[in-house]
Amino acid sequence: MADKTCKENPMKGVPLDINFSTFIYSLSSSAMVALGEAADPTTGKVEFQPQMAKHTIDVLGMLKNKFENGLDEDEKKLLCEIVYNLRMAYVNKSK
Repeated sequence: MADKTCKENPMKGVPLDINFSTFIYSLSSSAMVALGEAADPTTGKVEFQPQMAKHTIDVLGMLKNKFENGLDEDEKKLLCEIVYNLRMAYVNKSK
């Protein structure tokens, strides 16, 4: 059931290749690059970036916690507004 607090999706019908699993794998890959366990796909370099690794791991942990415990109303509203505004900016730039 759609969340009635969110506005209509202006990108409806635009094909997206993202789902929750691909998003989590993307964050995981970013963490592996930051840990120096994989090469950076843009530079080919392998280097340990501790702050970036910690940040990405913390983001994954925060997502895990939020999915287990849920968002409060202010967080839901904030997320809806940010996603809507970014989608509108994308649609406007893509015209």
